[in-house]
Amino acid sequence: MLDARRLLLLRDLSRLGTIAAVAEAHAYTASAVSQQLSVLEREAGLPLLERTGRRVALTTAGRVLAEQAETVLAALEQAGAALAAVASGLTGPLRIGAFPTAVRTLLPAALVALGRAHPGLELQVVELDPVAVPAALRDRRLDVGLLHDYDAVPVKPSPALDTLPLLEETVYLAAPDDGTDATHAPVPAAAGETPVPDALAAYCDADWILATPGTLCHSVTLQVCRTAGFTPRARHHADDFTTVLALVAAGQGVSLVPRLAVTAPPAGVRLTPLATRRRTRVAYRKGAAAHPAVAACVGTLRDCVREGAARGAW
Repeated sequence: MLDARRLLLLRDLSRLGTIAAVAEAHAYTASAVSQQLSVLEREAGLPLLERTGRRVALTTAGRVLAEQAETVLAALEQAGAALAAVASGLTGPLRIGAFPTAVRTLLPAALVALGRAHPGLELQVVELDPVAVPAALRDRRLDVGLLHDYDAVPVKPSPALDTLPLLEETVYLAAPDDGTDATHAPVPAAAGETPVPDALAAYCDADWILATPGTLCHSVTLQVCRTAGFTPRARHHADDFTTVLALVAAGQGVSLVPRLAVTAPPAGVRLTPLATRRRTRVAYRKGAAAHPAVAACVGTLRDCVREGAARGAW
């Protein structure tokens, strides 16, 4: 009989590439991971790993079993969801991970609604960069997570997760407002915004405020600007959109910001809508969709987003 916990280690070795990375992800020692994988090989009756010095690679059997592990783990998740469905009432912890702008704008109303409808749930929020959410879900450190990508730089979905669309936002060019252009309001309209063609062209020689290199926001800005025919010249690097907008208001450069970040922009910032969109999705482990707590959270989030959109909040 194959052990599910060992299958999880094999799946993560296929994903992460090294035993050291698997050990770090699970807070194990590398020797403990190696021992567990050796036991799994005996259970499988076939070599799963090829060892060359300190390096390991999956054999053909190892790759096949790692792919099947996704199905096995999803089935176990579904079994847990079915058991939870027959319990009376929703109780226990529900761990939700989200990126900073979502924590400030999308989650508060959802947390209030969930708490009122299911007082037995212990709601726990963790603020994470979206790139860290899939691993946290796979490792069971989260139950529900919010992810985002941009149409300009789409992100490949994780095979271990299911997702549902939650929100699409306008992305704006944020520039210092000198009061000379009356066609662009400092606060964005609630709905019906029309992208401004070639809006970036006027800022090809401007100073730019970019996110940290290696982040999705940094990659998006580079891609959008290159599509417009130039490479942005970085003057500052900042990841928090409140900081970005403060720097823009101080005349320190221009930047790209999504709608959720400009619900209350500071004075001195002009926002021009672009054709680029940021897309937020709610994610959970495969097989967990029917878990009552997960279903309640997902449904509440989607309701709150629809209500917010109806109010023109985003």
